[in-house]
Amino acid sequence: MSTPRKSNRPLRPPLKKKSDAVEILDRRDQRPRGRSADEQGARDEDAQPRRRDAHLNADPGAPRAPRGGRQGRAARDDGNAGLQSDAHRSALGRPERGERPARGPGARGQGAGRGGPGPTVLAEPERLQKVLAQAGVASRREIEELVVAGRISVNGLPASLGQKIGPGDRVKLNGKLIPLRFALRIPRVLIYHKPEGEIVSRDDPEGRPTVFERLPVLRKGRWLAVGRLDFNTSGLLLFTNDGDLANRLMHPRYELDREYAVRVLGELTEEQARSLTEGIQLEDGSARFNSLRDEGGEGANHWYRVTISEGRNREVRRMFEAVGLTVSRLMRVRYGPVELPARLKRGMWMEMAEADACRLAGVPVPQRRQDEREKRPPKLHHTTPRMR
Repeated sequence: MSTPRKSNRPLRPPLKKKSDAVEILDRRDQRPRGRSADEQGARDEDAQPRRRDAHLNADPGAPRAPRGGRQGRAARDDGNAGLQSDAHRSALGRPERGERPARGPGARGQGAGRGGPGPTVLAEPERLQKVLAQAGVASRREIEELVVAGRISVNGLPASLGQKIGPGDRVKLNGKLIPLRFALRIPRVLIYHKPEGEIVSRDDPEGRPTVFERLPVLRKGRWLAVGRLDFNTSGLLLFTNDGDLANRLMHPRYELDREYAVRVLGELTEEQARSLTEGIQLEDGSARFNSLRDEGGEGANHWYRVTISEGRNREVRRMFEAVGLTVSRLMRVRYGPVELPARLKRGMWMEMAEADACRLAGVPVPQRRQDEREKRPPKLHHTTPRMR
């Protein structure tokens, strides 16, 4: 006799006997739900009003409808019959194609990121020359020349001198759109010790080395030279990516002193020194030194320290030549408040600290937490000219 085969079906737990209360509820649910229109209307008239303050206006002598039970629940069901499951979508509006709906309570506003609101945008329009100079396109004088030449357009029309632009304007240079930001920009300033034998120009027909070949490459904008130094003149040369700052440092109305160390063949007499400080006539107008100090010397060479508030071409050399002396060496040691660091050797450059650059430009210094790298002295860079 063979043994019975086991079943693969899982064992079911024994059914529990329903309580009386559960059976009563089941019987109620199994009753027919169909009602006549008269019965439904009568129950709707006797239904309790939904407003909380409805009892204040109700007739106290009228019969009150029951609160709970099937009648109250039926009235609530009939009152909510007009509500749809997606009613919230029609109330809030459907997002357009490509637009993400706001999520979560208190969704972020437009343009706000995880860390709070985005960069502050200046709503007031500013002059075209100032905005393009701040963007590092060129200096203000160069931008004026580009506007006069018709190479700059605003919203498809030729630009004019003194025109103001805002965040919504489209500015193009030679047909190419210029990306402009109207937020506060922190300028960058380089301190360069120019050696003799370099020209302060981007292109030289004679093929001589230029100072721009030693500078780091900017991702946006370009370096602007603050003033110029002759081919045979060495010393302090400033560069910035902010055209407004470059204009502030170079414009004659600010009267920033340039200090030079001058070595001449021979020695000045008292009369010659007095004429250089009181004023001397040159081919392009009168010129004078703000100060002249004797630094001594040995043999035929003699050193002087002079300061001047102008930056005309070869002005210091021509002034000494006007009194009969030849300059054998000329070196700029200070430009305004910026002095040539003693540890910055020829051909080396260093970047000015962010706080010093802001003070130089007259913009507020950003309040940031100072880390260990900012406490260290600026790094010196000794580069070689890039191959053309």
